[in-house]
Amino acid sequence: MSAPACTNPRAACVKLMAFDIDGVMTDGKLYYTEDGRELKAFNTLDGQGLRFLQQAGVELAIITGRVSGAVTARAKNLDIRHLFQGVADKHACMSALLAELRLDWSEAGYMGDDVVDLPTMQACAFSAAPDNAHPTVRARANFVSASRGGEGAVREVCDLILATRQETRHD
Repeated sequence: MSAPACTNPRAACVKLMAFDIDGVMTDGKLYYTEDGRELKAFNTLDGQGLRFLQQAGVELAIITGRVSGAVTARAKNLDIRHLFQGVADKHACMSALLAELRLDWSEAGYMGDDVVDLPTMQACAFSAAPDNAHPTVRARANFVSASRGGEGAVREVCDLILATRQETRHD
């Protein structure tokens, strides 16, 4: 996947990029086995994009309202140190993480897909949503991917941040 043709200057300042899971890193569907275990599918292109962001020095976080062993495994696989599951107040969680990392909201980005993500998205300097996000979220995001959640939307955001950072270094 190539970098987006049109970059967003808000993305250049991102030092911490946080993501929701369901509907962002996954397609939003919940799969259960007969014995009640939850399954999730993650996109490998998204994973590679996240690794590229890490290599560029961007801190990554996952902040999700649900608790899932699959998310724990994915975060471990991608070496994402900041994993928060079962979070009722994502804005408060992000605020605490920013304080811990000694960063400001002006250095933060968040990608969400539903109205519960809006307080966090609106506080961040950069916000993104997948193509299939709730219409209210799409309308308020700084960037809306061409891809749906779980189908490369995260990779588009990663590519955008990296491309924008490169542009600002060359300007």
